[in-house]
Formats: sequence, structure tokens, C-alpha cells
Amino acid sequence: MSMIFNTEYGYLEALTRGFKNGMLKHSDYLNLTQCESLEDVMISIQGTDYGLIFGGEQSAPSVERIERCLRDRLLQQYYYIRSHSTEPLTTFMEFIRYPFMIDNVALLVAGLNNHRSMKRLLRMCHPLGEFDQLGAIEVASNSAELFDAVLIDTPIARFVPRDLPMESLRYLDVEIVRAHLYRAYLEKFYAYCSQLGGNTANVMTNLLSFEADRRTITIAVNAIGSDISPKDRLKMFPTCGYLPKIALASMSNLNETDKIRDVCNVFDGYGKMFDNLERDSDGMITLEDRFLMMEAKKNVQTFLQQYHFGIFYSFIKLKQLEVRNIVWISECIAQRQTDRINAFIPIPLD
Repeated sequence: MSMIFNTEYGYLEALTRGFKNGMLKHSDYLNLTQCESLEDVMISIQGTDYGLIFGGEQSAPSVERIERCLRDRLLQQYYYIRSHSTEPLTTFMEFIRYPFMIDNVALLVAGLNNHRSMKRLLRMCHPLGEFDQLGAIEVASNSAELFDAVLIDTPIARFVPRDLPMESLRYLDVEIVRAHLYRAYLEKFYAYCSQLGGNTANVMTNLLSFEADRRTITIAVNAIGSDISPKDRLKMFPTCGYLPKIALASMSNLNETDKIRDVCNVFDGYGKMFDNLERDSDGMITLEDRFLMMEAKKNVQTFLQQYHFGIFYSFIKLKQLEVRNIVWISECIAQRQTDRINAFIPIPLD
């Protein structure tokens, strides 16, 4: 198996490991947090493996410019791997893009419901989630027309549930739509990785099961106090996680954080994620932050094994988190909120 893998994918695996080794280390983040202006941030970034990503552009330093250039680098690395891949890695790489497509569609739906300019919304879309049909979106005047234009004959059409009430999309919370699409995506990606077998199946089913559980717990917590019925909540919970169906059914009926934590403790020990969440009021740490920290550790551990596709998935995830961290630091500097500048998610690469 290892010989066959190296013949087809050895070069791309080595390349991706090199990309990962060029990511920011703890010392690089320390340098960024010491910057006093966005111009200093840009100079500091160009002193890393990012190099001269800001080019000769003469526009004033801004968070938007920094984020755009960081995303462009991620896009370049993704498409280099994608363009040199063969099946089944090509399909695997496409699965990595689907969440970005789902987020872009959710952004457009939310914008349309709030009567935002479609041209401005398209500029806000993540480049990894762009697809041909997005260019024809400007004709949509409401979310129902948007779904007709985007979700019928597009890469993410396969993730649209048959029971999604298309006629009431204008009144349906966009996060509910996103949750339905993500559930279908995770379950199909899980099934695809399981079919691949070998180390890829072992590594990816572990990562995707964690992602499914994270979404389930987050949805259950966010639904507390809402008018979403237990039946509708259950429809949004992915079924490919470590949490068994009895846990999913139980959480769909709970309206207290402590009870959700108790269920998590019984089945898979996720309950520790809820410890000391009362500190949120002091801006210390959130439930999402805790899950991101655990996700970062899992994705770094992926690189400890060889001969599997998981490193491509984990690299994109880690790179996405790195961009998020740099943007967070840049926003804190731009808004003079330096007391919160160290609240980024550490990536344990050192």
C-alpha cells in the first residue's frame, strides 16, 4: 500500500508537509502581537515563509487587504495540490472545498434577506468556495430565487435535503439552512473516506466524527431558548459522529447547558469543553474556542502518520486557522484593542 501511495501521491504528500512546516510558529505570533500598526504586521508577515505576498500594491494597509492576500496564498497552495492530483485524491480535494461553498451560499442568503448589495456580497465570499454559478447570482432578488439559481445544478446541490421547505426560505434562519447542508456534507464525506479504506479511512473518520460531534453540540447549545422544535433540531445533527443516536435524541430535547454537558460526559467526555464557560463574560474563552483548540491538536497529529489523504485535509484546516489568527491580531491592532490580542487559537506546531 505504501509503495502504491508513494507512486501516485508521494510528491504531493511531501509538498504538503513542506507547506505545513512553513506555517507560523509561536515566535512568529509573538512578533505579530508586538506590532503597533498594520504596516508593522505586513512587514512581519513578509519576514516569514509568506514572503512578499503583498506585492507592489500601493493601497493603504488594512485588515481587508491582509486577509485577501492571506486567502490568495491559501488558494494558490490548494490549487497546486488539486491540479497535480489524480483520482481518488481529486474528488477528496473537492470535498475539502464544499464547506467554503456552503458558507458562501449562506452569506448570500443572509445578505439577500437583509437587502444587501449582491455585488458587495460576492466580494465577501471566500475564494475557495467560488464556483461558476456564483457569477450568475446577481439576477436573484430573493433567497428562493437564489436557491433555484445556485443549488439546483451546482457542486453542492447533492447536499440539499429533499425536505428543506424551499417556499419558506425567506423566513427560514440562514443558520438552519447551513446546518442542513453541513449535515449532508459531513455524512457523504464520511462515507466517501470510509470507502477509500486504509490509513485514510482511519484518520479521516476520526477527524470527521469529531467535526460532526462539534456541530451537534454547538447547535444544541445555540438552540437553547429558541423556538426550534426537538424534531427540527434532530434533523440538523450529523449522525456520523462518536455520539450515539440516543445522545442526539436526548440533546435535541434539552434546554439547559448543564444537561447537555452531562450527556456529553456520559458518552464521549466532551463535557470538559463546558468547564468555566461563565468566564465568557470576561472575554476569556468560548465553547467555540475550546473546540478549535482541540481541532488544531487533532489536525497537527494527522501529520504523525504517513500514506493517507488526511494531511491534505488537515493542512487546509490549519492554514485556515492561521489566517483567522492573523486577521484577529490585525483587527485588535487596528481597533486598539490590544488587551485581547493574545486571544487567538494556538496551533501546536513547535
